[in-house]
Amino acid sequence: MFANLAFSAPWLLVALIALPVLWLLLRAIPPAPIRRRFPGVALLLGLQDDERQADKTPWWLLALRALAVGAAIVGFAGPVVNPPARQAGTGPLLVLLDGGWADARDWPRRIDRAQAAMDEAARMGRPLAIATLTDTPDLIAFRNPADWQGKLAGLAPRPFLPGKAEAWAKILPEGGFDTLWLSDGLDHPGQAALMAALGGHGSVTIVASPRPVYALHPARFADGKVRLSASRLPVSQETSLEVSARGPDPSGVDRELARGILAFAPGADRAELALDLPPELRNRLTRFEIIGQRTAGAVALSDDSLKRRKVAIVTASAEREGLQILSADHFLKQALAPTAEVIEGGLSDLLPAKPDVIILPDIARLTQTEQDGVLDWLDQGGLLLRFAGPRLASVDPVTTGDDPLLPVQLREGGRSVGGAMSWDQPRTLAPFAESSPFHGLAVPADLAVTQQVLAQPGPDLADHTIAELTDGTPLVTRKALGQGQVVLFHVTANADWSNLPLSGLFVQMLERLAVSTRAEAVSGGPDLAGLTWAPEKMLDGYGQPADAGQMAGIKGEALAAALTSGPDADVPPGLYRNEDRLIAVNALPADAKLTAATWPAGTVVEGLDAPGARALGGWLMALALALLSVDVVAALALSGRLPRLGRAAAVLVLLALMPLPQARAQTPTTPDPAADARAVEATRGIVLAHVLTGNPQVDDIADAGLRGLGDQLWLRTSVEPEPPMGVDLEKDDLSFYPFLYWPVTADQPLPSPAAYARLNRFLRTGGMILFDTRDGDIAGFGGSATPEALALQTIAASLDIPPLEPLPKDHVLTRTFYLLQDFPGRFNTPDLWVEAAPPDAEQAEGMPFRNLNDGVTPVIIGGNDWAAAWAVNGDGSPMFPVGRGQAGEDQREIAYRFGVNVIMHVLTGNYKSDQVHVPALLERLGQ
Repeated sequence: MFANLAFSAPWLLVALIALPVLWLLLRAIPPAPIRRRFPGVALLLGLQDDERQADKTPWWLLALRALAVGAAIVGFAGPVVNPPARQAGTGPLLVLLDGGWADARDWPRRIDRAQAAMDEAARMGRPLAIATLTDTPDLIAFRNPADWQGKLAGLAPRPFLPGKAEAWAKILPEGGFDTLWLSDGLDHPGQAALMAALGGHGSVTIVASPRPVYALHPARFADGKVRLSASRLPVSQETSLEVSARGPDPSGVDRELARGILAFAPGADRAELALDLPPELRNRLTRFEIIGQRTAGAVALSDDSLKRRKVAIVTASAEREGLQILSADHFLKQALAPTAEVIEGGLSDLLPAKPDVIILPDIARLTQTEQDGVLDWLDQGGLLLRFAGPRLASVDPVTTGDDPLLPVQLREGGRSVGGAMSWDQPRTLAPFAESSPFHGLAVPADLAVTQQVLAQPGPDLADHTIAELTDGTPLVTRKALGQGQVVLFHVTANADWSNLPLSGLFVQMLERLAVSTRAEAVSGGPDLAGLTWAPEKMLDGYGQPADAGQMAGIKGEALAAALTSGPDADVPPGLYRNEDRLIAVNALPADAKLTAATWPAGTVVEGLDAPGARALGGWLMALALALLSVDVVAALALSGRLPRLGRAAAVLVLLALMPLPQARAQTPTTPDPAADARAVEATRGIVLAHVLTGNPQVDDIADAGLRGLGDQLWLRTSVEPEPPMGVDLEKDDLSFYPFLYWPVTADQPLPSPAAYARLNRFLRTGGMILFDTRDGDIAGFGGSATPEALALQTIAASLDIPPLEPLPKDHVLTRTFYLLQDFPGRFNTPDLWVEAAPPDAEQAEGMPFRNLNDGVTPVIIGGNDWAAAWAVNGDGSPMFPVGRGQAGEDQREIAYRFGVNVIMHVLTGNYKSDQVHVPALLERLGQ
């Protein structure tokens, strides 16, 4: 029973040996009276002595005093239940963390464990070093534990797993040291070598989490469905996980587009899921995430591999005369059908379908109407792909010079083997230049071109050439037109003029031109080599999107390696773009498998779920004081010092020494001076209030946040609010406050029926409640079913809340005081819900926004933790960090502006919507 009990000063327990001596001393005080017979005592009979003295100390009083002294001795010894485990040894200590996304599932507890090791090293005077295996291997230096405090607080999990453990093994410092390794439970390359090297320097203690690891593999498109797979470790019983597929809706707001169940069978380490989505939804997908798993491994980003482009092949009646399998249409469909949605028909029928690509196989002339339609389509970003042939070669050069749908002017007749402008033998492709989109593709040795159309020489011909033959004549030319581009292959799309359409290079060239989308393009390969890919959006260790910032471009070879072997510090998970192509690097490659870490026999392995330490010294000292207080009362009673009160006095004194229960609230029928004083304070000016949740930390942050927002209102507006107040929904009158900030907690009790009645009356009479679920770092509101979001749904079920909608771009909140498009707090998720606009709201002529209702939205719902962004300390400095560096301070500024807009909206209503009447007012004034 004493296995989890320790003492900070155990030597003081030696004083317990003195308790028997104390027993003897207490029995000697007071001294026992001596009996002597004296006849004169008869004269004293009948007299009363007000001061009496006991002849001996009662046994129960002795026991009471001995217990009080013993409690004091044990209390001074500093007893602690579940004391933190001491790291054995006296030499240097290395605290090693894997630091990958697998650590993110319980990162705070890992930091707490490392902090405990740091504190223990400081108490024992041990030098300390901290290293994370996801960092670039660097020299390990042991220093004073206090020097590492800032580094430990700034550590965060990385979005990739360790991959250079053997490099750390080569740079370990000389001499002996012990190691505390906080492992994520996965096996990483070089881990065994590092473990062996650490064991050669001293003892190694492994700390691992019992929580399972779940990871999502990249999505793929097969058999008409989006297919997802996930891995887990350790393998256990049957488990089901929900997967959310997210992407922008037609208005650009990120939403959940689909949801499915990943079911792990008993003993299975992998689960599969197929989502049958229409192309419209599939093309909008941007990410998949396992609900409830806050790691980068539980997120799979989507790229062009799921977005099948719509390709239109313009057919002509003459193409149908020959054998079908030899036609240009057949070659193009065979190359594009597996990876693109191919449609065929006449140009006038295909343009209304708004394809991404239009292919003209040897079509030389278009009508003026068709040409105008194609030009308009190109101006919107389309890609026109043309192939040469007998028709295009026979067109007069004067005519082709006026054709805006050709990248270069052509010569009549072309060139062929044995023709007027003949070759002595077929030509092949020259290596692609670095400026070409085909750079890095290998040219087959057997590739042969027997005929082509020639371009007229000119000063800008080289600028339009993106592929050429070995003799320098252009094979593929391109030019920009509007927002789109026109590309011409100077050979046919079938095998009449070259064997290029028969080679794999033909499909790769189409992919480089973003004509189609190939699943193989995201698994690495030569089609990525030779290009530079610009980072567009990154993932952090928790799976949240982050700005790429000033990150440099990535070479295609490095990107291909990351797609096959996994990301690292040089190529972290995220989206990478090259012109029109988008590639996603995910935390877990498609073929990766999670493997459990194995440790040598005899290695000490501990868990993170150690019970917290609890000191008992204070309780024992309080017990000693209470027992001594009882002893005082008992001693007075026994000595006769309480003759009139007797036992009743002793009971009253004991009751006086006990803590009194808290006073209960007065009944409504009884006047309450405190309530009257509160009402006076609430009506002295504008008071911003927050709902008391019962969680002291959350309530303090809400109070500090409203205080910080009030300071900004004083500085920036004519609104001068009084200090904020906390509101108890069960007893406080809400009619005094125009605005309530309600931080939702997962364990907050439901209001009573009377409180709900007050809340509904508050909402109906013009009050506003800002519900903040504070879960924007896990999932935007409406995304994952976080405990706070579920609690809000339960709370709001009995509230009279009107229909809601995501905040429209023309809502008055976007311009009440500041012009805003984003509404961040400490987090920056786009989901913000307000009262839905009336169905008859129309946009006035000449005005940029609709004529919305004149009331104030009664509720605003979000999860960005605005109070934490507004909160200030007593000196006015921010209480919590927001983001990183200047970008974080910019986000805090926008959060303050959002708060100012909300308060101005509460106090003034939709007064700015009256601007729709400005034209009529100006016209009337003119009359």
